[in-house]
Amino acid sequence: MKVFVVLALAFASVSAGLLPQDLLERPRDRISKPSITGRVTNGKNAVPDQFPYQVGLSFIGSTSSWWCGGSIIDNSWVLTAAHCTSGASTVTIYYGATVRTSPQFTHTVSSSNWIQHANYISLTLRNDISLIKTPSVAFSSSVNKIALPAFATSYSSYTGQVAVASGWGLTSDTSSSVTRDLQYADLTVIENSVCQKTFGSLVVTSRVICVDGSNRTSICSGDSGGPLALDDVLIGVTSFGAKDGCEIGAPAGFTRVTSYLDWIEANSGVTA
Repeated sequence: MKVFVVLALAFASVSAGLLPQDLLERPRDRISKPSITGRVTNGKNAVPDQFPYQVGLSFIGSTSSWWCGGSIIDNSWVLTAAHCTSGASTVTIYYGATVRTSPQFTHTVSSSNWIQHANYISLTLRNDISLIKTPSVAFSSSVNKIALPAFATSYSSYTGQVAVASGWGLTSDTSSSVTRDLQYADLTVIENSVCQKTFGSLVVTSRVICVDGSNRTSICSGDSGGPLALDDVLIGVTSFGAKDGCEIGAPAGFTRVTSYLDWIEANSGVTA
């Protein structure tokens, strides 16, 4: 398991609330051997074609493999988390899957085909976002893109609104069973100031969206990089949760897509 080591961050700013009070953890790293098992904790089964923009991402690195999610934003581009692409050499993209092992089709691409944010910081998950260039895919009812937010919404906090996260992450903190079906959960966006009480302000910046986890519904291992959508618009990329588990009632964090619209356009040409 890759966990966060405090090291250089253990300095005086702890008392100022800048650092995580409970160390955050990437959903990708919540199990000792990354795998493609599980689902969103306490989520619901998705029906076919409900989330055509959702892809599964099976990454292979030099010493291990892991599973993440991603979002189709164009015929040739998938958006995911930087902590998913970090350290990987190839990824197989699963398109149009509701049953995890039965995608409509797959494509495998190498690391030369993705763009990881140049200023990604793994310790605090700053700029946790990556683009993957894919072979062009034809859209259908099962495989389609999700819209990016308009630039005009860049100042929206989304606080109090209910968004939907989807993925194949673990069903519970004790689960080890394989789930066939794509899961989703409705999650309420909370104030960043509330989220900072758990993770600190070095982690929860203005470029992060947090959701409430008090009902034990949250993202978990295997959900990293997947979508947080509001009215069929991609507002977040699954980034982090609390190290103590997915069902403890702690908030979960997502990379705020509106903060990266310029970066997405500059690197992919994709706009809202």
